[in-house]
Formats: sequence, structure tokens, C-alpha cells
Amino acid sequence: MSERTVAVLAGGLSHEREVSLRSGRRLAAALRKVGAVVLEWDVDAALVERLRTDPPDAVAIALHGGEGENGSVQAVLELLDIPFVGTSARSCRRAWDKPTAKAELARSGLDTPDWVALPHTTFRALGAQAVLDAMVDRLGLPLMLKPDQGGSALGAQVVADRADLPAAMVSCLAYADTVLAERFIVGTEVAVSVVEDRGEPRALPPVEVDAVGGVYDYTARYTPGATTFHCPARLDATVLAALEEAALASHRLLGLRDVSRMDAVVDADGRVQILEVNVSPGLTETSMLPIASAAAGTDLGELYAALVERAVERG
Repeated sequence: MSERTVAVLAGGLSHEREVSLRSGRRLAAALRKVGAVVLEWDVDAALVERLRTDPPDAVAIALHGGEGENGSVQAVLELLDIPFVGTSARSCRRAWDKPTAKAELARSGLDTPDWVALPHTTFRALGAQAVLDAMVDRLGLPLMLKPDQGGSALGAQVVADRADLPAAMVSCLAYADTVLAERFIVGTEVAVSVVEDRGEPRALPPVEVDAVGGVYDYTARYTPGATTFHCPARLDATVLAALEEAALASHRLLGLRDVSRMDAVVDADGRVQILEVNVSPGLTETSMLPIASAAAGTDLGELYAALVERAVERG
């Protein structure tokens, strides 16, 4: 790439700070290899002044959780007219709130596991046990519990026994005020990353997740050796095509831009059940976007360099 100055934003104050720093370091190294001048900036009270006094050609966001994915940082960049790689602030907000995104996906005809989202106040006002009983009667067991906002599977857990639900709810509520309870789908867990070439989204090869413990939780995601990845996923061509189409449809439907990642489960009938869509995919040594990019024969630095150029052109 031409000698662009790119500020890589990583860190922040979310629960996913350490993962974000790892993503940021890898992205910075990849961009330097293709000739960029890279500034590695944390997201703190000094950021706005840095952007005003030393504006880069573009910003690449390697933030996970909180302000990095809910549209807050993107909104500030838009206010300052700083070009950045990634989804606009408004569309970040749509994807960040899992129940909202799932509702949009379901309305469009895409499959997503049945769910209910309930705030902490509902359990307190109506009685936790009564609400939990109604939840199980409707969705059955096992259930996947997760915070309604957030990533890296923080607070997410599978509950197979009704007696374990209260403790699991308390654990989940440590990360958010609202719990998303989702029918647990048994099947093959797959992630499909989408990147844009000259404005047209394309799906990278689907990555199959084979977690040693059977659940792709925080430990399985970020502990080397805890998960085996297969790219492309070990599924037949028809299912692989359906996965790619679902990822592209989700990317377009939610108004995402430049890069995204769809997490899904392929059930016993071969249907793609979309779990969520991420606007800031991880870039660590165990993250799936770099795995898919390598499988497609695309260098990570070159991929992001092209996205930086698009961001500059938009700006």
C-alpha cells in the first residue's frame, strides 16, 4: 500500500480489553509489513485530542466489546470526519444488541434459534423462579444463556439442568443487565467472515470450530490448543454454500460495512442457525478471520490495507 498513516485502536475499558490488545498488536504488525505507518492507540481520555492534533489517514478498529462495537467510537470518528475501517455507528448499534439483530434476521426469513431476552428487573419484580420455569417450558433444555450485548462468549454458558439455571443467570448478569436465553442447537459450530472488495461483500471460507470441551466458550476461544479449527469446514458443498449466503445476507441486512463475521450452528437437518453477527471480528492467533483469510490465500495485512484505502476514499 502507499505509505498511509493508520491508527490502530485497541484496548479500551471493556471486559474484552486483553483480547482487543492482542488483536491490535497483530493488525498493527500486519499493516506494517505492507508499508503502512502504524500508530497504536489505546481508547482513553486522550484519544479525541490525538485525533484532532495528529489525524491519521484512517483508523482501523481492533476493539472488542463496549465502545468498540456498540457504535460509540465510530460515532466520535464520524463527528471528527476521520475515515475508519468498519461499520457505521448506527449499524454497529443494530448488530451490537443481540435480540434486535436476531429479530431482524428472523423477520427476513433467516433461521436463528428461538429466544427470549429479559432484563434483571423482570426477574426481581415477577419472581425469578416463576420466570425461569416459564422460560424452560417455552424453550426447553438445554439453554444457551448469554448477555444481550458483548462478545468473546463472556458470561455465556450452556445449562442442561433446571436446577443450575439460577446460578447461571447470576453469572450472566455480571456482564449485562439483560440475559438472552436461547434454545441450544446441537450441531456443527461454524464462523463465516465477510470482507468487501471494491464495495462488494464476499464470504471467506467457513471455519469449523471443534472445541475440546464441546462448548466454544472464552477459554476455548483464546487458549492455544483448546480448539481445533477446520477451514474450509468439513461440510458438504450445499451446506457450505448456504453458510456463505447466510453470512452475506446478514451483512447486507444489518447494514454492515468492510468486514464482519457471522457465527452459526449447522443443525442435524443441515440448516444454518445464525447465532450472532460481529462488526469487529477478532484478529488474535486463535481468531477465525485470519484463519479464513489465510485459507483464501489472502494476506491479512493486504486485506486490511485495501480496506484502509476504501475508508480513505469514503472520507
